[in-house]
Amino acid sequence: MATWGLILETTVGLGERKHTEAYVMAHVEGGREVALAELERRARAYTPEHPRSPKRRRLFRDGDGFLLVVDGAWQSHATRFSAVELLDDTDRPAPAERVSDEPVGAEALSATTPELPPPPPSPSVAPSVAVERDEDGVPVKPAWLGRTDLP
Repeated sequence: MATWGLILETTVGLGERKHTEAYVMAHVEGGREVALAELERRARAYTPEHPRSPKRRRLFRDGDGFLLVVDGAWQSHATRFSAVELLDDTDRPAPAERVSDEPVGAEALSATTPELPPPPPSPSVAPSVAVERDEDGVPVKPAWLGRTDLP
């Protein structure tokens, strides 16, 4: 059974510091069709950082991948998605990052998509008896103001 890497290549940075970076989004075990189906799902759901005000979005299929072109007010931005066979890896991916060859359904997708870790608990702040709030219910004095545990 082949292992496929789902690769995202996108332009990052601005101006003279603009460059292309590649990221391994996930690994898929199984056939080429399974890898391409998962890649297409991710390409359709992907929202690039630029352009900030997209005017038009086009997704193209190209061999073993996809090309997403998003037109902005001033420039077009492209992101390439590729399904490539993994031949060697010095640090094998964890099982949670792999997608199985099972049918893709809502339950299967939620089980294979890694969950984000919960945010760290906020440090305890001494509760105030009466918190002054504006008409929207937002505290007038921020909770962090006057804390001694912050630098």
